[in-house]
Amino acid sequence: MALNLNKNLKLYYSIKEVAEMFGLNESTLRFWETEFPYLKPKTAGPSKVRQYTEKDIEQIKLIHNLVKVRGFKLAAAKKIINSNRDGADRKAEAITRLMAVRDDLQALKRQLDGLQ
Repeated sequence: MALNLNKNLKLYYSIKEVAEMFGLNESTLRFWETEFPYLKPKTAGPSKVRQYTEKDIEQIKLIHNLVKVRGFKLAAAKKIINSNRDGADRKAEAITRLMAVRDDLQALKRQLDGLQ
């Protein structure tokens, strides 16, 4: 048996965990599932508990970026994703990285301001 070096590796996430990742309501995720046909988490058991994979989370990240971060309406987000999926993915990734850099720079500035 191989040793699992990545202890944080998780195959499935609950709807609650995913909603918390993005600061959304669970109902928003359910609604997005009806609006974006490629966002279909696995359902398990008789109660149909949603199980999100990393791929599903990437889809949600893209939708979240377009709708919540950039302010597009759902129809516009669908159009962007359908017409230029790769471009939308790259832009979402770039924005995520830039936001992380901004946060790091702001933290650094606060530290520098504290030294004066």
